[in-house]
Amino acid sequence: VTVTSRSPGVEVHEFLDAELSCEFRTENDKNPRIEWKKIDKDVSFVYYDGHFIGPFHGRAEIKGATVRLHRVTQTDAGKYRCEVSAPQDTITLGETNVTLTVLVPPHTPSCDVPSSALTGSLVQLRCRDRHSIPAAVYTWFKDNRALPIQLPNATYTIDEKTGVLTFQKVSRADAGQYYCEARNGVGPGKSCSGTRMQIGDVCVYVSESVCVCVCVSVCECECVSECVSVSESV
Repeated sequence: VTVTSRSPGVEVHEFLDAELSCEFRTENDKNPRIEWKKIDKDVSFVYYDGHFIGPFHGRAEIKGATVRLHRVTQTDAGKYRCEVSAPQDTITLGETNVTLTVLVPPHTPSCDVPSSALTGSLVQLRCRDRHSIPAAVYTWFKDNRALPIQLPNATYTIDEKTGVLTFQKVSRADAGQYYCEARNGVGPGKSCSGTRMQIGDVCVYVSESVCVCVCVSVCECECVSECVSVSESV
């Protein structure tokens, strides 16, 4: 007996049908035994003794040795093995493996955008979608405009695989509304809601009556609550 598969790797969108191909030829045996197993940490039967087993009962069909699974979900993803036994043949057992990948479109990502930060500080904005398959890539937007991944003299870096937007030394020019989009090519991209990030300056007391902003900006008299004490000799 010889066993092959036309599609050893199968990709299908969630909730659609998946065909797991298994084809065989025998020398003498006209009634070989066909079994399907799912190979996880443990090996479990999918099709045995002419019947579908467990969660596959009532939602799968077989033609020859090829199996069709209906409305697949993430629990169906994994590696399957088709085994054909032909006791009357010279080679009595043949098998082939089929890997099923269930594709999931992006979900709305979770976004972590600080509402405020001080100039010159390290700031990271984070975006994550833990459900999409294959894994999503991420695009950050500031004031509804996409931030380029690579831009000469940019004040930031973006890791499109992890979704982290990093400002090594944030400046007032970086203030704005930020949101992130996750996409993986399976379905339409999904975005989180925008959050405004404000950038403030560090204020310094030079004397009891004078308050100066290091970056010469927004201090006005509300800086009193954020001032750093400096000796009057300054």
